[in-house]
Amino acid sequence: MYSLRDDYSEGGCPAVMSALSAAAGEQNITYGEDAHCEAAAAKILALCGDPDAEVAFLNGGTQTNLLVISALLRPYESAIAAATGHINVHETGAIEATGHKVCTIPAPEGKLTPELIESVVSAHTDEHMVKPRLVYISDSTELGTVYTKDELAAIRGCCLEHGLYLYLDGARLGAAMTCAENDMELSDIAALTDVFYIGGTKNGALFGEALVMRCPELRRDFRYMVKQRGALTAKGFALGVQFEALFDGGKDSLWFALAAHENEAASRIAAAAAESGYGFTARPQTNQLFVAMPDARAKELSAVFPFHAMGSLPGGRTVARLVTSWAIPVSATDEICAWFSSHPAR
Repeated sequence: MYSLRDDYSEGGCPAVMSALSAAAGEQNITYGEDAHCEAAAAKILALCGDPDAEVAFLNGGTQTNLLVISALLRPYESAIAAATGHINVHETGAIEATGHKVCTIPAPEGKLTPELIESVVSAHTDEHMVKPRLVYISDSTELGTVYTKDELAAIRGCCLEHGLYLYLDGARLGAAMTCAENDMELSDIAALTDVFYIGGTKNGALFGEALVMRCPELRRDFRYMVKQRGALTAKGFALGVQFEALFDGGKDSLWFALAAHENEAASRIAAAAAESGYGFTARPQTNQLFVAMPDARAKELSAVFPFHAMGSLPGGRTVARLVTSWAIPVSATDEICAWFSSHPAR
């Protein structure tokens, strides 16, 4: 049995765990002001092509989203997100709990467009309503789809026109950057956003995210916000050690290799499912597959390869979300592909 529920059920990848073990007896400066965090930040900023940006290492995605949005927005300002956006669906109202409304809109493939953003902005006309001030997007999205460089540039232009911050949730950015359809580098992401984060929790780290901050408004006093929200990790060097290991080697670093591995596994599984007559509710691009399965087949699959069911479809069908991990063995991918080949859709 191999779980397809998510891409963070395993611990850290061997290189990360080895680096943590090697650093276990060191004495480091605390609260993220150590040499490991400094070295990891330098590696990341070199790939981003912006040495003047700042990097903050944080424990998790929801924490990072909450900190960024609450730090950037004034009390009456709101964030714009796709209806499927993580801050809207899977964060227990964390953003609203800070006093900021999330203005959502249905978005094809889970991706915002300038037209969708403008429709939200134009619907908020005066001081009797919240004022949209930030656009939140994910890459890859919650549906496993990715933005192209042209799409991101168009959103950036829209944000500049309307005075909106652009924030990119990169929990699965590795998957986005290594999929076949990707046409961006980390330097493009950095140039086209005000702030984004590089996911480690879902790509080889034991835990942790690397927040890249370009806009001065966020960098100013950000550590005060981090501390007040209980997110300033005493042993912050443990985060630095992990990202130092993940980004050793620049464009040939482990972070990219792990994401490419999970995408390759997902691509093979998607091909096997399609060949057996299964459809998808979202275009397969990265390591999240949304397979439309007859209920009976979904039950059979879950008995051997557990997954999260994402809802029902007409005709007695289940939407099965199958997520491949950076750690998925080739043998497990082979077995899953074989299952689809021997269980055609009915």
